[in-house]
Amino acid sequence: MAASETFRAHRVAVLALDGLLPFELGIPHRFFGRARDERGRHLYEVFTCSVRSPGEVETDADFSIHAPHGPEALARADTVIVPASYELGPVYEEGRLTGELAAALALIRPGTRLASICTGVYVLAAAGRLDGRPATTHWSHADHFQRMFPRVKVDADVLFIDDGDVLTSAGVAAGIDLCLHMIRRDHGTAVANDVARHTVVPPYRDGGQAQYIARPLPEPQLATTAAARAWALRRLHEPIQLRDMAGQEAMSVRTFTRRFREEVGISPGQWLTRQRVERARQLLESTDLSMDQVAQEAGFGTSQSMRQHLQQALGVTPTAYRRTFRTLATR
Repeated sequence: MAASETFRAHRVAVLALDGLLPFELGIPHRFFGRARDERGRHLYEVFTCSVRSPGEVETDADFSIHAPHGPEALARADTVIVPASYELGPVYEEGRLTGELAAALALIRPGTRLASICTGVYVLAAAGRLDGRPATTHWSHADHFQRMFPRVKVDADVLFIDDGDVLTSAGVAAGIDLCLHMIRRDHGTAVANDVARHTVVPPYRDGGQAQYIARPLPEPQLATTAAARAWALRRLHEPIQLRDMAGQEAMSVRTFTRRFREEVGISPGQWLTRQRVERARQLLESTDLSMDQVAQEAGFGTSQSMRQHLQQALGVTPTAYRRTFRTLATR
């Protein structure tokens, strides 16, 4: 920056809507507010605004917050962030903006960077800012979001999507990943890493939402292929053939496969792979076994095979998964 050039912090407006989640509202303030240059100057000016006049905004908790700015503050923002809300009304239910919200968004200057956290993406989509563009949201809302906004290219597996002037994140803590990414994009790795260190979070998380989704299967004792599944679960570390599983139920392979799909919803091979992935996750989190040993215990045979399956299922390598989820008790 030239000596004669006037320094100005990047202005970030956080739009507080009724029903907002306090945690997600606080993410932009905590992370952008921490970013400083080598001279100690704040790189961002973060302010909270409402779609109404300055005043009280209800949250999903047992307290409200005071938004010190009205919608006019959106007009001076360089970046506008929309956190999640549980009271989006017609935005969530019908895919349309209220008059109040539409009027507020109309104040945003052309070229302003837009971002959303979790269900805040509904606001951007209802405003037409995501038509034909990729976006993400919390995995539990992804199907509904796609039905409501079919012109949006929804990716439910990632933590965030950067599409240039519009960025969207998955749910809750993925807002942290998004804010750190924006800081990294604006000011480089050193500044983003400094913010991460001071907020005690990893500067970058490997993988996507898939690694956080629990996928329980039907209770085996209630289904006709229960004995075969219980038998297989005791032998995940061994080679298991489809004919062996069918033999546990005294069925032909064809009949067993059909009934298995009816009860579980996937093929025996897909089920077996999922169980091995889950077994590998447990071992990576709770033991000191080497990658080769984990692969053997989970039935993948080799660490390379395990790596391929975990990368496909979770979007993250075994090493990265262990680094993220290793319990304190085993360190």
